[in-house]
Amino acid sequence: MKRSKVLFATLVSAIAVMIFFVADIQAAKPGFDDKEIRIAQFGPQTGPAAPWGAVARGAGLLFDMVNEEGGIHGRKIKYFSRDDQYNPAQTAAIVKDLVEKEGIFSFTGGVSSAGGNAIKGFLAENRILWVTPGSAGVNTDGKGEIDPVMNPYRYYSYPLFQDEASVLTKYLVEKKGFKRIGFLYQNDSYGKSGLAGCVQRLDTYKMKLAECIPVEPTDKDLASQMLKFKSANLDAIIMWVSPTLGAITMKTAANVGLKTQWVSCDGLSDYPLMYKITGGLWEGVITGAFVPTPDSTEPLVVKYREAAKRLAPKERWGVFYMAGILFAEPLVEALRQAGPNLSTEAVIAKLNTFKDWKGMGGKITWNANRHQGTDSVQIQQCGPGAKAILLQDWTANELATWKK
Repeated sequence: MKRSKVLFATLVSAIAVMIFFVADIQAAKPGFDDKEIRIAQFGPQTGPAAPWGAVARGAGLLFDMVNEEGGIHGRKIKYFSRDDQYNPAQTAAIVKDLVEKEGIFSFTGGVSSAGGNAIKGFLAENRILWVTPGSAGVNTDGKGEIDPVMNPYRYYSYPLFQDEASVLTKYLVEKKGFKRIGFLYQNDSYGKSGLAGCVQRLDTYKMKLAECIPVEPTDKDLASQMLKFKSANLDAIIMWVSPTLGAITMKTAANVGLKTQWVSCDGLSDYPLMYKITGGLWEGVITGAFVPTPDSTEPLVVKYREAAKRLAPKERWGVFYMAGILFAEPLVEALRQAGPNLSTEAVIAKLNTFKDWKGMGGKITWNANRHQGTDSVQIQQCGPGAKAILLQDWTANELATWKK
């Protein structure tokens, strides 16, 4: 009798192990079945870059719209969004867990250049699509990344930070006539890539930055940096930092009496948000921009804005939220074009045919030898009451080395 109990317990344990391995094998499948397609995203819902968390929620709106319309060829999108707190180590752990436990067909978005660098190799090794990253393609040394050509699984629709910084710097020198330019950059791949683009452009004018200062993503006190900028007597200062650091910068500059033309990247182009968290100090700031203004009357923007009122009434309709939709649009389109016989290869084949394809943002061109979709940005300025003023329409970077 005792032996029978032992045998029974052993059998139960064996069955449990088999169930575990079967579940593990199922999770390792290519991220879809007859009923669903599993798509994921990491992003900073908390931490120093929390305002960018709206990107992940914006993608969720698009997927809700797709599911509301019946899905894609009968499959609903199952969406996983995880908070990485803008911490690359956390990003790596989250992505590994999602891939191994859930079985993900594709990632989309994902705000953080450093976080992207932490997981891009893992996704490539596991042959998982990333359409499109919520950050520009960069290496940790801040140089332009050419490896989207060599990596068939990653497609960018976000302009390289180098290209954006180059276009902005050209505007400051040629249109504004500025000669003494400073640069405040986040000491990571995000900030360093913006710095690289600015320096590349200044080199063409035989100019150098009059002052260049790094800050850490978690810094809170920028008084010494602002005083150093003040003593440099600058025409303009470009800042390549997170929204939180941007707000600290503007408030500290006001406290020390630093007055100059402030310029920033499209990551700080949500004027109502930046205006609010700076107490109105954001007025007059010039930024790059890669999505339409939130009040745009473009039909696609109107469609998304109305859907947000219905499906996400508590969300604030703004640039970062819209960006999440923009990053996910090409993936949805490629899934539709791939047809019911879904596979990673089928989606890649469709992505490689995109020619001047346009969703809510600028036109995207991809092929087997080009996975960087664009190098164009707009230039806007924050006007009274956080109203966006268009200074320069879509402009490409003629210095972009990745196109040569």
